[in-house]
Amino acid sequence: MIDLKKTTHEMIKNGTWKFEKGTFWQALPQGIVGYNGEEFILPDTLSRKEKKIAKDKIKFILGLDTDLDSFYSEISDSKFSFLIEEFYGLTIPAAPDTYQAIVEVIAQQQVSFEFAQKAIFNLVKLAGRKIGDLYLFPSPKDILSLGSRIKEAKLGYRANYILEVTEKVLKKELKLDLEKLKEEEAIKYLTKFRGIGKWSAELFLMYGLRKNVYPASDLGLRRGIAKIFGLKVKEVKEKDVREIIEPYGKWKSLLAFYILCYDRKTEAERR
Repeated sequence: MIDLKKTTHEMIKNGTWKFEKGTFWQALPQGIVGYNGEEFILPDTLSRKEKKIAKDKIKFILGLDTDLDSFYSEISDSKFSFLIEEFYGLTIPAAPDTYQAIVEVIAQQQVSFEFAQKAIFNLVKLAGRKIGDLYLFPSPKDILSLGSRIKEAKLGYRANYILEVTEKVLKKELKLDLEKLKEEEAIKYLTKFRGIGKWSAELFLMYGLRKNVYPASDLGLRRGIAKIFGLKVKEVKEKDVREIIEPYGKWKSLLAFYILCYDRKTEAERR
């Protein structure tokens, strides 16, 4: 059973969604769509086709098709078994579309998750269209039209990367629909573009396309593994992360996400 409260807790608080009284609400081009754990709440004005598109989008965002029981069975006899009780019902949240994913990934480079969330929310308020009390994530044209005003979002040097990537998306020089590419091919392709390194490419594939990939060099992931194995962070390198997580096969990205969430939680408690 998916735990909506836990899953939305790990989502980027960007103003495009909310979780209220047990129901998740998301602003989509079709309108504001809800899901309460049992049924979808859709605008009456939508056609049958539009309703299907909206439902599929919510399933994708919340990872509703995730087979958590199989995952828990896989890690139940491992060093990670305590994560089952800690995060029972948690799935990996995903971005509604690939453009949003690449923007939010670039915004998270070299900063804390909390800092990135604020900057992303600033960007959404600057360029997004309001629907009710939520915003639609800005389109590439919306963001490019900001020009130098993008500085108001307080993204730092990442603002220029976002503008450059956005321009390449609009010119169709950068394609983000990489579902058919193998992970290694997709990473090689993405890292050719300025502003997208390996960490960003791996996180994008995980967050934007639900590929079975994880950012192995991520500080939070390395720190989480260090805590679980009683090591110092500097002792945990990217190759160590891969050696530990790769054996979990089709569950490696989900395991990596649970470790990241464990690190976020323990860091928040420490502060």
